[in-house]
Formats: sequence, C-alpha cells, structure tokens
Amino acid sequence: MHEKAQVMNAEEIRRALVRIAHEILERNHQYIKNLVLVGIKSRGDTLAYRIAENLEQIENISVPVGAIDVTLYRDDINLHETQIQVSSTEIPFEVTGKWVILVDEVLYTGRTTRAAMDAVIDFGRPAAIQLAALIDRGHRELPISADYIGKNVPTSRKEFVRVQLVEEHGVDSAMICEPDLE
Repeated sequence: MHEKAQVMNAEEIRRALVRIAHEILERNHQYIKNLVLVGIKSRGDTLAYRIAENLEQIENISVPVGAIDVTLYRDDINLHETQIQVSSTEIPFEVTGKWVILVDEVLYTGRTTRAAMDAVIDFGRPAAIQLAALIDRGHRELPISADYIGKNVPTSRKEFVRVQLVEEHGVDSAMICEPDLE
C-alpha cells in the first residue's frame, strides 16, 4: 500500500469535528437531553468522544458516549479469509427513546452503517438514528447517507481512505491510499 494524497491534516480534522458538533446541536436542540453518541469501532468511537468534548465546550452539556463493534453484524463476515477479531461493545446507557448519533471515520458502501444500526437496535428502540462521518468517499451499495459529514472525498473503488488518530497512531491525518502494484 502506498499513500497517494493527504486529504485531511490534524487542523482540518479538528475543525470538521467542531463543525459536526455545531450541526448536531443545531439540528437536535430540542432533543439535547435525549441525545447519545455511539462510535463505530475502530476510530469512530474515538471521534465520538471528541465530538462529545466539543458539545461540552460549546453548550456545556454532557452527552453520553458508547462504542459498538459491528463485526458480527456484517453481511460480508463470511467473505473474508482473515481471522475474525471481535472487540467489546460498551453502551452504558439506555438507547430506547434516545436520539442516537452513530459516528464513523469513513462512510463507503454503507454496509458498516447498516450493521451498526442493527447492533444498536438490539439494545433497544431509539427515537431516531443519525449518522456522522468524518469522510464520505462515495460508492454506496445501500441507500444510506450521512447526516453530518466532515469532508467529501471522491475516490475510486481501488483506493481506500486511511484515517489515523493521535490516540492510536500519534498523529491525526487522513490519506488516500492505493495497493502496491506487484
């Protein structure tokens, strides 16, 4: 794999997450007491915590944050040859009646989002589910769109977007990458 182009640097990621927080507040001001964030592992959960911090700084509100692993909800689980790694799901609050904002780092085919919705619904019946994505790269295979987008990044199907976050990689960046040609 080689990096083709940087599409977001640390400051651009920071600004996008602040903007997403403002948009969430604007759209959901009447539901703020019933708002929860659920990050899709891995990296969506980190972004969800950052958005929650932004919401607290902007409006002085504390929004509960959870994290969900959608591995076992994927419709392509048997299509991969690699060993399946399942991590834990932490939703330390009731989702029934809540306005759930799913958070993911990259929206691509929509299959991860569909799996996340299924997983959340297994915990209860939310009043609504919305989606925030740091990057929307297109190529949807399901009729899913993000309510909040940090940046639209057109890509080809052979490319992919790699998001690195300081909590895991020591740096915040988003890169378009291509597989190495052998």
